[in-house]
Amino acid sequence: MNMSYEDCLKACQECLEACNVCFDSCLKEEDVKMMVSCIRLDRECADACSYAIQAMTRNSPFVKEICELCAEICDRCAEECGKHDHDHCQRCAEACRKCAEACRAMVA
Repeated sequence: MNMSYEDCLKACQECLEACNVCFDSCLKEEDVKMMVSCIRLDRECADACSYAIQAMTRNSPFVKEICELCAEICDRCAEECGKHDHDHCQRCAEACRKCAEACRAMVA
């Protein structure tokens, strides 16, 4: 595996974890209704990161497309989480931005 694969795998793993923490924390917020989009995108993003990790580790012939999609989903999740002031949302948005960057660097 080349170095950018390693960086991308690490960023995807960190993003997956941040999304899961955010998802779980959003469910505990006072106004859960306000967090619905955030919760939904946390799930999508965690799944996309998990799939990207699997694609990279098995050297999938679709790794480029999967990582491009992962980056796109990370962008959307970062945008949504960034709208909320909660620490978990802000940390998630940051992890998503880093992951999108790593995925794009890897397929470049």
